[in-house]
Amino acid sequence: MKKVLAISGSTRKNSTNHNLLNAIADLSANDFTVERFEGLMELPHFNPDDDTEHVAPAVTAFREKIKQADGVIVCTPEYAAGVPGTLKNALDWCVSTTVFSKKPVALITASSMGERGHASLLETLRIIECNTPDELQLLIQFAKTKIAKDNTITDVATLSQVQSLLRYFVETLNTGGSV
Repeated sequence: MKKVLAISGSTRKNSTNHNLLNAIADLSANDFTVERFEGLMELPHFNPDDDTEHVAPAVTAFREKIKQADGVIVCTPEYAAGVPGTLKNALDWCVSTTVFSKKPVALITASSMGERGHASLLETLRIIECNTPDELQLLIQFAKTKIAKDNTITDVATLSQVQSLLRYFVETLNTGGSV
């Protein structure tokens, strides 16, 4: 079974994005396993001077999790019309590597609005060479009204969009990154 690393851009314990990732893990249980990355807060602030052969152990572990995954799901809110700082920091640690290169990455922005944060994050994912076609992108606006605290997607249209994204993601994983 394929392995997927799930990264939430939210640092809140009971965030809508965590609930959505849990719902995705349930929806895709027969297709791939989901490992949640819980270490955003443990990554040091990015400094190019520290991006050497001997980076912090937390950075090495994060990069290794990405490298070992068949694909990645990034699910994030938008903060102040941009990418949450801890998520951007984590991705900055990957710029000098090829851990994301050609790797299938599903990008879901689940927020109040989300357009600017989504667009900004998409540009970062392109810079690090993620395989993130339109079919693997989803913007869920007013997410708190569509995703319940019990890890269910309560809005029928949103559920359909997530299921469609997951079908394409599974196809991408099963074809080695291209559909």
